[in-house]
Amino acid sequence: MTRSAAQSRSAWPAIAARTLLALLGGYAFTYAFTAVLAQWLPLDPVDAVTAASLLSFMVYLTFLLWAFAATSLWRVMIGVGLAIPLAVIGFWPQLLEILR
Repeated sequence: MTRSAAQSRSAWPAIAARTLLALLGGYAFTYAFTAVLAQWLPLDPVDAVTAASLLSFMVYLTFLLWAFAATSLWRVMIGVGLAIPLAVIGFWPQLLEILR
């Protein structure tokens, strides 16, 4: 086996991890970002959800591209981790209803 073949085989786990993080993590980030944006836009609720949903396509595409352009896998994981505080902020009214 040549050296380049061995190097290309060792790259596959990193590519698979970035792909998984980009697809699933990007979806989670976009879902949470859309919830936050729908809460914060100063529009009627229906218009805010519509505007946030339309923008979500651009957010997801940007996250997918960024996941493969990031210099390290840790940065991508931090980006996915940002979905947690965004989800808490975006779904805060629903969380308060559950806690009551």
